[in-house]
Amino acid sequence: MRKVKHSKLRNTGLLFEFLLRQITSDVLNKIEDSKAVNIVKKKFNENTELGKELALYNIIINKKFGNDRKADYFINEVINERHKLNNTSLRREKYNLIKTISEHYDLQKFISSKVDNYKVYASTYKLFEYKTTLSPEQKTESFFNLVEHITTNNKIKLSETINVISDDEDLRILTYKTLLEKFNQKYTKLSKPQKNLLREYINNISNTNSLKETLEELVKGLKKDLQKHSKNLKDKVVQIKLKEAINSINKMCGINEKSKVVKDSHVTQTMRYLELLKELKKSGNKKQKVI
Repeated sequence: MRKVKHSKLRNTGLLFEFLLRQITSDVLNKIEDSKAVNIVKKKFNENTELGKELALYNIIINKKFGNDRKADYFINEVINERHKLNNTSLRREKYNLIKTISEHYDLQKFISSKVDNYKVYASTYKLFEYKTTLSPEQKTESFFNLVEHITTNNKIKLSETINVISDDEDLRILTYKTLLEKFNQKYTKLSKPQKNLLREYINNISNTNSLKETLEELVKGLKKDLQKHSKNLKDKVVQIKLKEAINSINKMCGINEKSKVVKDSHVTQTMRYLELLKELKKSGNKKQKVI
């Protein structure tokens, strides 16, 4: 029994997530010949061991059960399926994948972006790779991390229907799902500020200071615009609720936090505040037309 360290570079689920982030960045920047697209299509198709292992990672990430007993049985079944894969082929494919990625991108920067459910990916990796040799403490911790995730009723963020990439249509759908599902709300028509924030968020692969600065500047202007529109509201109840929302904007959008890392939830909340401003402007324009 030994203590095992998690490796991002050997975690199939995380490598796929990093590639999706790069693809989304390429889509926003209108890069037609995306290297990440070619890598995904070649390395993660249904005929590769990588593609098969990715499907198992996605099952763990997406599946939900109402009780621990079912989750326990489910996890063991998935691990058993993982052990049926050809490990020699899988190691070779993974080595070639990392080699290919490093030929086109700065590897350390490429794997530095924040990923939702990181703990789940890490725990899955340990159980997939080292179940029989993990220390009792690590095995227990990893297993119950998965049980907790599977029995917690969170919104699914990745598509349940696409486990491996089989053609361009699958890749196009998955790319746009990743782009939109970063937010737990669908927007019919994004405003210019929303598009700018979305572009900055996706482009900022390493989540450095520039995203934090962009968010702070955006929220500062957003707060002023909301305050201006609140004065024009006739409904006192709505006006009070809007003032409460304005007062909590810094906290909700993470402006008061000392950390330089911008969380997904901060971007989501800012997008929602921008949506609120858009609706207020729309409502104001309608009233002006009536007058």
